[in-house]
Amino acid sequence: MKIWVDADACPVVIKDILCRAADRTETITTFVANQFIRTPPSRYIKFTQVSRGFDVADNEIIRQLQAGDLVITGDIPLAAEVIAKGGLGLNHRGELYTQENIRECLNMRDFMESLRDSGMQTSGQSPLNNSDRQTFANHLDKLLHSEL
Repeated sequence: MKIWVDADACPVVIKDILCRAADRTETITTFVANQFIRTPPSRYIKFTQVSRGFDVADNEIIRQLQAGDLVITGDIPLAAEVIAKGGLGLNHRGELYTQENIRECLNMRDFMESLRDSGMQTSGQSPLNNSDRQTFANHLDKLLHSEL
């Protein structure tokens, strides 16, 4: 298993958790973004910078993804592509995207987008809290250890 990170919108605290996990489990982890992302020196942590543009980072992740790889993203359409290609998707709050729930996630995303497009104010997601960070770390650890 390799880990691919949709890094343009990845919270710093999640990046830190991923870097520690990559070194601890010796798992190749690649951050993909259209802007420079500083990563710690490690033989297991990589960075790929792509050109600016809509979905350029997402397309690079999908291009390199192998079945069984894990993608860290809050982008639900990207997660749907990952699942269709046989990968695993985990968001920053530790919620796993699966064949069973991705359609519902896409429908909810589209519904909320239509509300915003009609002028309705939506609150969006709350900032990550300690519980979210712990849930993410625990779920990541479980996924990595199930592969070792």
